[in-house]
Amino acid sequence: MEKKVFVSDEPFTVEGGQVLNRLEVGYVCSKGGYDGRRKVIWLCHAVTASADPREWWGTITGPGLLFDTEKYFVICANSLGSCFGSSGPATINPDTGKTYFFDFPKVTVRDSIKAFARLAEHLGIKKIDLLVGASMGGFFAQEFAIMYPDLISRAVFMATTPRVTPWLTALEETQRMALEADPTFRLRRDLKGGMVGLKCARGIAIISYRCEEGYNIKQEEESPDVVFADRAASYQRYQGNKFVRDFDAYSYWYLTYIVDSINVGRGRGGVPKALKMVKCPSTVVCFSTDILFPPADMEPMAKMLGADFYVIETHFGHDGFLIEFPRMEAVLRPIVDGI
Repeated sequence: MEKKVFVSDEPFTVEGGQVLNRLEVGYVCSKGGYDGRRKVIWLCHAVTASADPREWWGTITGPGLLFDTEKYFVICANSLGSCFGSSGPATINPDTGKTYFFDFPKVTVRDSIKAFARLAEHLGIKKIDLLVGASMGGFFAQEFAIMYPDLISRAVFMATTPRVTPWLTALEETQRMALEADPTFRLRRDLKGGMVGLKCARGIAIISYRCEEGYNIKQEEESPDVVFADRAASYQRYQGNKFVRDFDAYSYWYLTYIVDSINVGRGRGGVPKALKMVKCPSTVVCFSTDILFPPADMEPMAKMLGADFYVIETHFGHDGFLIEFPRMEAVLRPIVDGI
């Protein structure tokens, strides 16, 4: 696959009314570019993932795999506000020549989809044969299918909902509080600001991505006689330290607001009416122990869409979509083979 950046100097107005005079969209796609002959599979990434699906779905993305990057034109575009190639707080403001930091406008899921549609037009893509999104990528996939229904032929929405819940917003705000508690976060000196807060915010997120069952299985102490339990604590510290090597606190802060923006029914008469705007056949996939998007929340979405509905059993909560590859492939293989 190839990593590329689409750049447009055509003014780009975000949902909040601000205008970006330069739009950058990082993306990763099958080698050779789009030639109009291969069918298109468009993947949508989770909140802090890059646009390279080999980094998070490497078990099912690549030559000869489920998302065969030679047989199909496989593409994934990076969300606005992220730090993996698209316009965001960590990029340079062309009007000042300096890093945006907090001068970057807050952007929504719909803003990213407008940017993705501009990228699709640039590449000459007139039909997406299969659209797949998980977690925040599921938010993107829903809006893509609603905003550009004639572009999408088939869709899969995984571990997601059509509207952010108060429970999820509370988690996002608690992570923002962790960032704000770091006194370096607001200094605008460089992209290393807020790193201590970012480690804490990531630790909060990791807990919500898993579940009690998964932690109890994987982080059990090696000795039943340990005085102070530390294995799970070490895991939290490890995840925080690992995460800050590739991410910055400013992009993270903006991405939490993108999550808070999800509401397909906004301005469309509510969620049921909005989901009826999806024209393509669709499939909804959830994970049995997901505490962010539990099956009880996702089944009504499937019914509103008239979609096939699957529950994948897992011990690992929301992160099941990054772990349960054989079970995921059992659901997805017939869909991919049918496009």
